[in-house]
Amino acid sequence: MRFHGTMANASAHQIRILVVDDHPIVREGLVAVLEDQPDFVVVGAAGSAAEALETAARTPPDVVLLDLELGPEDGVALVPRLAQVCPNARVLAFTAYDTDERVLGAIRAGAKGYLLKGAPVEEIAEAVRTVYGGGSALAPRVAAKLVAAVSAQAQAPGTPGPRLTPREREVLRLVAQGLANKQIAHELSIAERTVKFHLSSLFAKLDADNRAQLVALAVQRGLL
Repeated sequence: MRFHGTMANASAHQIRILVVDDHPIVREGLVAVLEDQPDFVVVGAAGSAAEALETAARTPPDVVLLDLELGPEDGVALVPRLAQVCPNARVLAFTAYDTDERVLGAIRAGAKGYLLKGAPVEEIAEAVRTVYGGGSALAPRVAAKLVAAVSAQAQAPGTPGPRLTPREREVLRLVAQGLANKQIAHELSIAERTVKFHLSSLFAKLDADNRAQLVALAVQRGLL
C-alpha cells in the first residue's frame, strides 16, 4: 500500500496517523477515509504489533489508531510499547469490543480515547483531532462502561478524596457522561473557558492526565 504522507512531505498542519489493524480490508478502508480529511495524512499502516513498532519508529505518528484485537496479540499491551518508541504519539483505541476489562485496560495502559468499530467517519475524525489536541475521546457508552468497571474496584469507603467545589462536582459529573466542553458550558449556562478552568483544577486535584483517567480516579475516590 502506498501512502501519500511522509515525514518529508507532510505539511506542518496535518495530523500524522498510523493505522494498526490485522484485517487488511478494515485497515485499507480506514486509510482511505482518513486520507479524505484535508488535515490528516496517513504515514503508515500495520497489521501486527511488530510491524506497528517498526513503522512508528521509522515514521513517528501524532496519533495511532489501534485495533485492540490483533489476532493472537494483545493490543492493550502494545500501548505502552508504542509510548516507548514514540513518546509524543497519542493512542486512540479502535475496537469492536466495549467490555469493562478492555475499556479499563486500554485507558490504564495510556490510550487517550476509545472508539467502537462502526462509528461514523465524522466521529472517528473528531476523535483523532481531539486526542491530537491533547484531549480524551470517550464516547458516552464507553464512559459508562469505564465508570462501571472502576466502581467495582473502588477503594474502601471512608478514604478521603480531594475537596471539590460544587461547580467542579457538576463539571465532573457531566464529563463522566461523555459531554464535551461546549456541551458542559451549555448545560451549566457558563462560558466554555470557565469549563476549561474547572477542568484544569480537577486534573490537578486528582492528578489526572486526561478525561478518561479523571473519571476513573473520581470513581475510585468516591467522587462520582
